[in-house]
Amino acid sequence: MTHRDAPLAVEGRHSLVERCRTRPIAHVAAGMGISRACASKWVNRYRRHGELGLEDRSSVRHHQPTATPSEVLVLIEQLRRTHKWSVSRIAFELAQPGRQSPEGP
Repeated sequence: MTHRDAPLAVEGRHSLVERCRTRPIAHVAAGMGISRACASKWVNRYRRHGELGLEDRSSVRHHQPTATPSEVLVLIEQLRRTHKWSVSRIAFELAQPGRQSPEGP
């Protein structure tokens, strides 16, 4: 779904691409009330990806470099289920040197 301040919805992007087939991008952009950079972005996405390039994209990151490792997530889940510990207790336990297994005191 397009946010309310977006200059173009999917239908408008199709119209933009069609108009740019016969006219310069700068002229089409001015006529549609958008920047030349915005118009170029959509035209180039269409050229690279076809119709799919005009669809809305998710803003979710595809890679999270600071994400908690999956091994630690499994350990946290085990500690929550087996010991019913709070978040602060789990954080304390995981901060202990040499902490490797889900068994605890």
